[in-house]
Amino acid sequence: MKLRKLLSAAASTMLCMAMVAGCGNSAPAATQAPAAPAADNTASSGKLIKVGIINNDPNESGYRTANDKDLQKTFCKENGFDASFAYSLKNDEQITAAQKFIQDEVDYLLLSAADTAGWDTVLKDAQTAGVKVILFDRTIDADESLYEASIVSYMAKEGQTAVDWLVGQGLDKYEIIHLQGVMGSAAQKGRSGALDTTAKEKGWTIVTQQTAEWNAEKAQQIVQSAIDSGKSFNVIYAENDDMAKGAVAALDKANISHGVGKDVIVMGFDCNKWALEELLAKNWNYDGQCNPFQSSYIKDIIDTIESGGTVSQKTIIMDEKGFDASTITQEDVDNYGI
Repeated sequence: MKLRKLLSAAASTMLCMAMVAGCGNSAPAATQAPAAPAADNTASSGKLIKVGIINNDPNESGYRTANDKDLQKTFCKENGFDASFAYSLKNDEQITAAQKFIQDEVDYLLLSAADTAGWDTVLKDAQTAGVKVILFDRTIDADESLYEASIVSYMAKEGQTAVDWLVGQGLDKYEIIHLQGVMGSAAQKGRSGALDTTAKEKGWTIVTQQTAEWNAEKAQQIVQSAIDSGKSFNVIYAENDDMAKGAVAALDKANISHGVGKDVIVMGFDCNKWALEELLAKNWNYDGQCNPFQSSYIKDIIDTIESGGTVSQKTIIMDEKGFDASTITQEDVDNYGI
């Protein structure tokens, strides 16, 4: 391996860094993985492939926990990888971690960005150093030439599918509490954008629109504040399941009914198993899928590159759907719950 250019890492905040432990088969994803020739998952020198993986905090949500677990099961020593993880919900801390991984001469940098913006410089530094970048989970605002491939959810489609479902409910009025995720993230932009556009076109009332940063407790406080102020609402549009759970806690405390045929429609995203069970019990109304099982796709791309092949598909979109409490089955809960 060539001696790579050392980059200054002006880190003011320490990130949680951990060597990967455990190994096994990653959970299946719902889309067709790119074809890849057989590979032994070791670099040309015979050493383990060195991978730096930057992700959001695994405690952020059930989705993120599943995503992190999937990555750790795949990128382990038994599978031919020497992998380290860095976790942060802040873009500047992630960028610092990326600079450190480049300085450490990783072969691959895997990135789930906290924010879509601000990545051009570090990606150019990675390219100069010969580090191959693969995006997962979230898109960024950067030229495609700066990364090898992108394995992501189509967040705008997730949002549009959910909003189309809400339109189909044919409510006499739409008074919506909108609980947003971390502002600037791809998930927040996609799920917020669809609702913002449709609400404006159809004259819906957004009673409250505020970020709860994916957090159940913050979501509960926001909804409780709306209740205490006497605001009228009949829809909770939460951009992940944890925030929907927090919203429901506030509704229950105020004895406000929710779910199928009740006073308030509850919508979430991510398809945690416990959330789908709430749909099955008709306590919630809708849940949008966000597929966390991306590691097999990333591994296939690395196999292709290590075997001297060319990555034929720059962007891989995970296959996802939405679930309605009126039609969901136990089989859906078992098959799609994370």
